[in-house]
Amino acid sequence: MSTAQQVPDILSAEFAAAPYPAYQVMRETAPLIWHEATQSYIVSRYDDVKRVFKDKAGEFTTDNYAWQIEPVHGKTILQLSGREHAVRRALVAPAFRGSDLEQKFLPVIERNSRELIDAFRHTGSVDLVADYATRFPVNVIADMLGLDKADHARFHRWYTTVIAFLGNLSGDPEVTAAGERTRVEFAEYMLPIIRDRRENLGDDLLSTLCAAEVDGVRMSDEDVKAFCSLLLAAGGETTDKAIAGIFANLLVNPDQLAAVRADRSLIPRAFAETLRFTPPVHMIMRQSATEVQLSGGTIPAGATVTCLIGAANRDESRFRDPDRFDIFRDDLTTTTAFSAAADHLAFALGRHFCVGALLAKAEVEIGVGQLLDAMPDVRLADGFEPAEQGVFTRGPQSLPVRFTPVRG
Repeated sequence: MSTAQQVPDILSAEFAAAPYPAYQVMRETAPLIWHEATQSYIVSRYDDVKRVFKDKAGEFTTDNYAWQIEPVHGKTILQLSGREHAVRRALVAPAFRGSDLEQKFLPVIERNSRELIDAFRHTGSVDLVADYATRFPVNVIADMLGLDKADHARFHRWYTTVIAFLGNLSGDPEVTAAGERTRVEFAEYMLPIIRDRRENLGDDLLSTLCAAEVDGVRMSDEDVKAFCSLLLAAGGETTDKAIAGIFANLLVNPDQLAAVRADRSLIPRAFAETLRFTPPVHMIMRQSATEVQLSGGTIPAGATVTCLIGAANRDESRFRDPDRFDIFRDDLTTTTAFSAAADHLAFALGRHFCVGALLAKAEVEIGVGQLLDAMPDVRLADGFEPAEQGVFTRGPQSLPVRFTPVRG
């Protein structure tokens, strides 16, 4: 068992500025660390993180979410297990795959992307984070749920506050209080809408959630509210950072950008490699149900386990030349990259694999395609070098680009 002194502390400014070198040190010399400040065991190797997520032997649970996310979302599907989890997932999952996704929501995605691009397509410059990435997924989710997009600023404030709460590893009391206020505000906003929607069902996702039934079980108003809260935060923050990350990675690799521009079928490859190389979520916590032996030592039962996705996805024992962004790599399978059989770990794995993975893929394919159409010669603003920020979630805070407006 290693101690945190041997590697940069995950709460340090040094780590926040450059986590990837620290991840390498962890994988090589300290694959299991007891971290006093977060009272958790930190796991960094690919095989170990994969084992925790897949959890074939019932060794790990999401019981830790009772304190980690319930204070901001209420009790969500993420905390459930066994039959209760299976039924709830069966209630929500159909909306995020197959015909529902294609028929109902692809037009919503296309329209929201186009509306944002129309605001800057004639200008020749844009900050892809501020003017597109932070707005696009939240607008899509609001539209899918049948909520008023005029409330966009409120949605965005809520989800950034929630993400700050989830990433509050140092226990800042102000961040905690803001997160708990958001839960109250969101409930006051959503519960009257949910009650009204039950009486006046429409063709939107909120109506689907209100009406869904599996084996005689329906979601309560609180269940629906908690899922909507989770959807806004998880679907907003992660897709926001994924789109920014794809462009940042491609813009500093012009040959790969040119390849994607010429062949749009490469967009899923660019997305999958971005999820591996610069995942939007760098750490997910689980709780050990039993004593478990992993690389570097033993985790006792009932312990919090911090899984470092950002480290596992760059494990040289799994990915060749892992610190290089390469959309053509042959050790990352694009066809399974958005399923529970993914090689990368950015969506987790197993029964808690991200229910919105195919929605994210659709948003990225449509959004990146439309952006490339509008900005065929897109390039970074002079002198700008993309830089990631964040520890729990991570991505570019700004991405100013220039382009020649397309006439016509």
